[in-house]
Amino acid sequence: MSLRRRAAVLGKPIAHSLSPVIHTAGYAAAGLTGWSYTRIECAAAELPDLVAGLGPEWAGLSVTMPGKEAALAVADAASPVAAAVGAANTLVRRPDGSWYADNTDVAGMVRVLTEAGVSAGAAVTVLGAGGTARAALAAAAQLACSSVTVVARRPEAVDELRPVADALAVALTPAGWADAPRCLSTADVVVSTVPKGVADPLADAVTWRPDTVLFDALYDPWPTPLATAADRAGCRIVSGLDLLLAQAIGQFEQFTGVTAPRAAMAAALTAARAG
Repeated sequence: MSLRRRAAVLGKPIAHSLSPVIHTAGYAAAGLTGWSYTRIECAAAELPDLVAGLGPEWAGLSVTMPGKEAALAVADAASPVAAAVGAANTLVRRPDGSWYADNTDVAGMVRVLTEAGVSAGAAVTVLGAGGTARAALAAAAQLACSSVTVVARRPEAVDELRPVADALAVALTPAGWADAPRCLSTADVVVSTVPKGVADPLADAVTWRPDTVLFDALYDPWPTPLATAADRAGCRIVSGLDLLLAQAIGQFEQFTGVTAPRAAMAAALTAARAG
């Protein structure tokens, strides 16, 4: 009989999460019959007590908003990238019972941007200055991008990113929202991290270059007006679903120690979205 192992995604709200679909399909394809993956509604303030109460059958936790900073704080040790970014989306139970924090959003973003053709020396523009923007800075550092411009509605939000940029040795250039069309028009890579609807007015204000890569972290609704306009101009498009899959693959492998059956996990995600 297989040893029972458990994992879950934590966040609030969490009912919409597609992570159980991806991970459960991975377990089935990899023959991990003793594994299960669920959703747990959990606010950031509730996360430390929840984690402390988990039994030895728990192998790992995926952490989404608003708990990523709390996940880093509750861990006994953290990867360099999670420490630099100041947030963790992954908690892995180690053999001694301690928790290790990582941020697979960064590796996932590097993977999807590389697959879209992004290479060293690219000029990056990031829309927004929140948690996903932090991961974008780390991805830009790992991809050896030449410059990173952060366009934000609030200048103080960019100031909050500066310690992250310094930790990653990324030269950050701030820009106001009024400069967004110009910044997007001249970028090799655009990473949009803003909430639904915020970037919509920019879609037709940008003179899109066909060799630009647009990564829009949204996936519901999809396509966004920004992605539609960029696609029409011939840009390469990466969606939040691509990142959702890529970061889940990293978590799956850390939780289980098994190579992720990527094709099966991708097919399950596609089917769930179609349904």
